Amino acid sequence: MHARLVRSATVAVAVTGTLAWAPAASAQPSEPTPSAPAAPAETPAPDAGSVEITAKDTAGDVLPGATFLLLDSAGQEAGRGKTDAQGKLAFPDVEPGVYRLKETASGSPLHEVVADQDVIVTPGAATRLTITDPFKAAKVLLRAKDGKTGKLLTGATVNIGTGTSTLLTLTTGSKGTASGELPVSSRKTQFWVNEIKAPAGYDLYKPSKTFSAGPGAPVTVTITNSKTATTPPPTQKPTDKPTDKPTDKPTDKPGDKSSPSKPGKDEDVSAPSASGAPTADETASSSAAPAPAGSLAHTGADAAPWLIGGAGLLIAAGGGALIAARRRRTDDSSDES
Repeated sequence: MHARLVRSATVAVAVTGTLAWAPAASAQPSEPTPSAPAAPAETPAPDAGSVEITAKDTAGDVLPGATFLLLDSAGQEAGRGKTDAQGKLAFPDVEPGVYRLKETASGSPLHEVVADQDVIVTPGAATRLTITDPFKAAKVLLRAKDGKTGKLLTGATVNIGTGTSTLLTLTTGSKGTASGELPVSSRKTQFWVNEIKAPAGYDLYKPSKTFSAGPGAPVTVTITNSKTATTPPPTQKPTDKPTDKPTDKPTDKPGDKSSPSKPGKDEDVSAPSASGAPTADETASSSAAPAPAGSLAHTGADAAPWLIGGAGLLIAAGGGALIAARRRRTDDSSDES
């Protein structure tokens, strides 16, 4: 125990008739100071995690200035920030749990923001995310027109695509136009156009047509169609009926009467019979009356009675000649005897 020295000033005490002096210093024992109670030990907090973001577009270029918001499971804001020049953003010291990441701005007039997504933060680990913002779609206006008059045509259907993929199909309406949004994958994308259905009365637009479009930019595509060529009608309408009317009777029927012609070198001339009687042909030709001038030739049916009569005369003449020949032979035999 330590002694404590107490110093005090000399005090004069007035006593009747005398002065008394108090002691100048005195030693007093010191009492122990009670110590403060110790603070209870704190429970150690779990290790925090972090979220690291890299923002890019579909072409692979980084996106600076993209704004992100991190919300906890209760919907309270746990972090907010923008990507730097390298397109990166980090949320450090984030307690483990499930969070909601929301992109509020892409930082570029050419890009769209992505949909919200869940993020899981684990103790002592960094959760790395790559956010890919798509390009804004190009706005396409399709027009189909007559190649000569320039009149807009309805009913033209085309496919629009890139590479081997068809991305958009449009058909012109009553005003001869059609519009739509065409997804793009770069700052300048090349596309092809193929007409698959032509307007009524027109031929397909067959030449290959290409065009370029940028993100969010308007572009007009024009298809020119030509009218389908028509075959002119024939000048004279064909008829099913023959022009020449066939005759009922053949013209080369035997017995037809015709004008006699002079025999040529190769033609046969009928010789007169030995008995001097006219032949059937001579009888027919001599007995037939000549046709009057300007009349039509008669057919063989008119000469049939004359032919029959001539044949009878020939038979009678032949019989008479035979009888005369027999008599002559009989007379000769009588004279010899």
